[in-house]
Amino acid sequence: MDPNELGFGDLSALGPLEEWPIGRLFAAAARKSGPVFMRMVESHGVSPAGFLLLRVLSGCDGARAGDVARNLMITPASVTSVADTLERDGLLERRRDGEDRRVVRLHITESGLAVVKVTNEAMAPDFWHLYNVVDPEDEPAVRRFLLRLIDRFDDFLEGERG
Repeated sequence: MDPNELGFGDLSALGPLEEWPIGRLFAAAARKSGPVFMRMVESHGVSPAGFLLLRVLSGCDGARAGDVARNLMITPASVTSVADTLERDGLLERRRDGEDRRVVRLHITESGLAVVKVTNEAMAPDFWHLYNVVDPEDEPAVRRFLLRLIDRFDDFLEGERG
């Protein structure tokens, strides 16, 4: 298979954006989603890393730093650094595990929950505007594509290339 058919290789050979292969278009959109999300969060006065850590804790309070790191796909050292700032700002607390004193768990405070709630609500219109781009008649095809892609990504990550 020609690597240019999937949008790898010389990108200038792909021609105008409208003619790019679907996979390449998806990759371009996915690459831009991170910076867009960061800008949206920052525009509401929250650091992206802090917000993401608080969001994880809002659904999984009392998680260990290593578990949060795996969830966010960052290093435990990064979680520790972000948690230091959030703890200083009163948005999370560190507490020793009751059964194993070697384990430190991260707990979101009421102030941290309020930051997540307010920021989520403030960003909702932006998300709606950005992601509400699929025409209703196209939704089944887009949904099938994304679900298949997620399945293939999962298979790949599990070591099943097929």
